[in-house]
Amino acid sequence: MNDHSIGSEVLVLRGLSVCLSTGDPVVEDVDLTLHAGEILGVVGESGSGKTTTALSLLGYSTPGTFIAAGQLRIEGKALHMDESMRPMRGSIISYVPQDPAQALNPSLKVAAALKDVLGAHGTPRPGNNAAEDALRRVGFGQAKTVASRFPHQISGGQQQRVSIALALCREPAVVILDEPTTGLDVVTQAQILAELRRLRTEQGVAMVYVTHDLAAVSEVADRIAVMYAGRVVEEGPAEQVLRNPRHPYTRGLLASIPDHVRPRVLEPMPGIAVGVGERPSGCPFAPRCPQRTDDCVAEMPTLEPIGDTRRVRCIHHRKTPPVRTFSVETLPRPSEIGEQPLLMIGDLKAEHRSHREVTVAAEQISFDVNKGECVALVGESGSGKTTILRTIAGLHPIAGGRVLLDGHALPSLVNHRSREQRRRIQLIFQNPAAALNPRQTVAEAIARPAQVLRKLDRRSLPAEVARLLECVRLPVRLANRYPHELSGGERQRVAVARALAAQPDILLCDEITSALDVSVQAAVLQLLLDLRDDFGLGLLFITHDLGVVATIADTVLVLDRGSIVDRGPTRDVLRAPTSDYTRRLLAAAPTVSRTPSSANDPFPVSL
Repeated sequence: MNDHSIGSEVLVLRGLSVCLSTGDPVVEDVDLTLHAGEILGVVGESGSGKTTTALSLLGYSTPGTFIAAGQLRIEGKALHMDESMRPMRGSIISYVPQDPAQALNPSLKVAAALKDVLGAHGTPRPGNNAAEDALRRVGFGQAKTVASRFPHQISGGQQQRVSIALALCREPAVVILDEPTTGLDVVTQAQILAELRRLRTEQGVAMVYVTHDLAAVSEVADRIAVMYAGRVVEEGPAEQVLRNPRHPYTRGLLASIPDHVRPRVLEPMPGIAVGVGERPSGCPFAPRCPQRTDDCVAEMPTLEPIGDTRRVRCIHHRKTPPVRTFSVETLPRPSEIGEQPLLMIGDLKAEHRSHREVTVAAEQISFDVNKGECVALVGESGSGKTTILRTIAGLHPIAGGRVLLDGHALPSLVNHRSREQRRRIQLIFQNPAAALNPRQTVAEAIARPAQVLRKLDRRSLPAEVARLLECVRLPVRLANRYPHELSGGERQRVAVARALAAQPDILLCDEITSALDVSVQAAVLQLLLDLRDDFGLGLLFITHDLGVVATIADTVLVLDRGSIVDRGPTRDVLRAPTSDYTRRLLAAAPTVSRTPSSANDPFPVSL
């Protein structure tokens, strides 16, 4: 499938089981095999057990869990999956975390961090050249400059490459990558994926790539293992799994992925993933599966071989239909657009001020959002998208221009706006962990906007909270939990429900789907489309995912360094961009329609 030859087995995992301290299984009977120079993609929704499995390969279990069973061999050597592996972390097997900003020590320069790893476990501490060499291996041309900086002085993409350099600097046999591109813009993401392909090809590094992003993993993986409810449900060569899924869960994931190359109607999976301690005795996907029969709930299906290279855990895998491709143009378009736009942005200018200088974040930004219309803002990190959104929301001062709601100018800052103006414009932040009050339960967080902005009486609040939780596909039992007791995807859905509690006219969405599972993302996008069509909700949507843009947006604005460089109906911009910058974004965006073997013969773009 790729231009390198895959070598001998470098990692063999058999019978892995990880349990909670209560004895409830988190991961059950997982087998994985990894060859030298191979990238294995481990994919699944939040709670599927993919990260738990990946951490177990390092002999690590999170607090409250323990590795109950499992045999691990790396380069032919049998290892105990416990803290006895600690001295081997970095030298035999290493780890690249999801969030490099949190993983890198903010008080250490990059060179010092690399020398700490290179000098770990009694190895003599190396000089500066070794640190710079490690940076050059991951594509840093100005290695000396990067080595002399602190983590906060480099970009998010550079931080992630430093994390990869830390993982590779002691030349381990296996590298575990945990969601390494989540939250990155498409250009930076493409650079990281290209770097991984280069390292795999040139240095023969074997990698386990853990992600919920099938579009990204399709660009790099040789094989894919799909996990659900703590078990592998399908495994095989990446191209075969992506083009002809045999497990209905794999098919459901693929049907939920937005794609800018072949825009189509998404098919959100019904129901929600079963939690730990809630798994049925038979197939755990049966409650959500359109193919289920009584046999499915009788006992757990085995991971059955189909052909020489694939395995699937489904007794009805021969009945799994192909992914349907209904054109996105069959979606209902916005209802009648009034003469006066709901939101008007005219020559908007926003600045960032410090004691020493003034930096223009965005200028000459003009566009309208009509009732029932979705406008998307697209661009790399630092292009000014979020600053524009915060300025419209009143969280950043207006340096020039104006923001009009129903033709009336809004005060620059939110504390000068009326309660009704605040109710009508709601902002959903990218990071729900920071946006949700850790001392409020889910019910309290959702109820507050309804109570403060809509004046809903206390007796009506429980029913309203339950309705909104159902809207975002969360079980009502989560109402009394706190944010730290939820997964990242669950927290983001709570943030969406909280914004909807105000019954806004305009919803400002800042990368709200970037950390969501594809199935949850499809459900959230469908929810927003339904709200747009049923209630005329106006949407201003920031995203770096061009597949999401193709699915939800009527109009797209492309931003580069604070200026609009391309604009128009989504169909036209994606099919015939007018700027080189937009063409670069489109070329960098990952898509399941372009697997490595089809790079020279891509699917036709039929917009």
